[in-house]
Amino acid sequence: FIGLSNESSWGTMQFLKLAEKHGLPRVETVQNAYNLLNRTYETGLAEISMREQVGLLAFSPLAQGYLTGKYLNGARPAGARSTLFNRGQRYETPNAEPAIKAYVDLAREIGWKPEELALSFVNSRAFLGSTIIGATTMDQLRINIASIEATGSGLDGRA
Repeated sequence: FIGLSNESSWGTMQFLKLAEKHGLPRVETVQNAYNLLNRTYETGLAEISMREQVGLLAFSPLAQGYLTGKYLNGARPAGARSTLFNRGQRYETPNAEPAIKAYVDLAREIGWKPEELALSFVNSRAFLGSTIIGATTMDQLRINIASIEATGSGLDGRA
């Protein structure tokens, strides 16, 4: 079996077609970013995932930590990845901050940690094969693991 990373719908279909034509190993997964702020996977690859049984291996399910709320209002916690490496510019747009704040408020309103709700959303997608988590502390790892059993009950489709 093989997997692809950061691939497009067209590219994925080309790999599938060529593998079948030449008797090569079949594409089983596509590793792409997927989270509440980056849902581009849904615009074409989700359908391919469902119809061709190619699961998403979702990376950055917490949007590089932005969906935890720790970077709201320009905060830069010491030791946090975005503080150390400043690679989260895609989540520092005029629309992102209010969306993140509303999302964090929703999570707290229903008694969840924001990261639990964000991971639960990703884990609930029918096209998901697995989620790549990136915990840097044991507490983060515990929350990530707990999100596997979390359900979206009580959300009423708001996430």
